[in-house]
Amino acid sequence: MKRGKQVEKASRLGARSLNSLDSLVEQIKHLKESDIKCLVESKVKEFKENRNKPITEIFKELCFCILTANFSAEKSIEIQRIIGDGFITLPENELEEKLRSLGHRYPTLRARYIVEARKFIHQLDSILKSSPNEKDLRKWLTRNIKGIGYKEASHFLRNIGFMNLAIIDFHIVNLLLKYGLIDKPKTLTRRRYMDIERILSEVAEKTGLRLGELDLYLWYIETGKILK
Repeated sequence: MKRGKQVEKASRLGARSLNSLDSLVEQIKHLKESDIKCLVESKVKEFKENRNKPITEIFKELCFCILTANFSAEKSIEIQRIIGDGFITLPENELEEKLRSLGHRYPTLRARYIVEARKFIHQLDSILKSSPNEKDLRKWLTRNIKGIGYKEASHFLRNIGFMNLAIIDFHIVNLLLKYGLIDKPKTLTRRRYMDIERILSEVAEKTGLRLGELDLYLWYIETGKILK
């Protein structure tokens, strides 16, 4: 690494945080030598295969990510499995009732977002096929799909095989706080999201991982689980 880049990183993180960064990096490297590596590689393979599925299946993954905003990813996986094609076919009132019966925290708003997102299915299909730039895809999603912010857009894209974006939820924020790598954000603005994404990029670089893979390791460190 060139001295200029070292100085830039040191000024951004500080000496104490750089030591914490090295500690986190060592923990991830240890996991890469364990059975967890096989679980991560299996998930990454699954994500890449998802990109070749019909757009209706890809849309269901977008609906899953809409559900995860301020809600349990684990519970959202269960809801996604049960509702299935209903994300595409159910009228809004029936989808809302189904979400409510399955215990989603925001059934009315999420049903509305999903039904509104249906209008973009064909456009989504086209843009995913025509634009390989992940950051451009993320911007398009946040600008056009209600209920999709930077975290949800990054999550969706990772789950269909785009591996170079950070998924910054409260689990990741809490982990970085524990290691002293960030100050607790009052709100996760777009600018703050990008700042944290740059820190995660440093972790990814030091561990030889892409951001989408790194997220799975970080989630495991924080929760003891490998999900999606």
